[in-house]
Amino acid sequence: MLVKWIRCTVVDRRGFERGQRKWAGLPGEPGFRGQGGGWSRLRPGVAHVFSFWESRPFYDSFMARSHARLAAAQAGTFKDAQAKLFDYRFDVKTGFEPRFTDADVVRVAHSRIREDRVEHYALMQEKVWNPAMAGSPGMLRGLFGEAPGNEFLVLSMWKSAAEHGKYRTERVERLALRAQIAADVVALTGDVVDLEAAWTV
Repeated sequence: MLVKWIRCTVVDRRGFERGQRKWAGLPGEPGFRGQGGGWSRLRPGVAHVFSFWESRPFYDSFMARSHARLAAAQAGTFKDAQAKLFDYRFDVKTGFEPRFTDADVVRVAHSRIREDRVEHYALMQEKVWNPAMAGSPGMLRGLFGEAPGNEFLVLSMWKSAAEHGKYRTERVERLALRAQIAADVVALTGDVVDLEAAWTV
């Protein structure tokens, strides 16, 4: 599975949201698995959209054929758009599906890892972070993805911001020490996204 993560700063909120609804045509696209997104809780005016495709060829075919027509509705409503593609590596918890209807919040963590520490980082994700997140009552499902250049994405879906907050305050510092994160990570950014039901496809 291929994961596309788009982040942008919205300059015309109503126009952007109107355009976002035009993506409702995506389910007819071969290989499309799901899409959702919403507004950053930490950065005013920043929107995130996550879309999922069965494979890179399906995604490339969509980009060549239909993308420009669908994207035209949002032209001029945002700036500073960044889009990244990640290959799915494994689930966080079990049975990841690109469904957004039962989640209120998505946590996204994007990291660049030292080349000689990539295997250690992936192992720690599996052995330290995954069990801790899976054991948090409000955590629904998630995935761990990889992009060229030793870049990784951890995407987790939560029942509510309060549930995510509880996990954060109780566990993160201790887990970071156990996973030796400081030795692995060159750069780490993240965000918490309030999902918008109208953006779910």
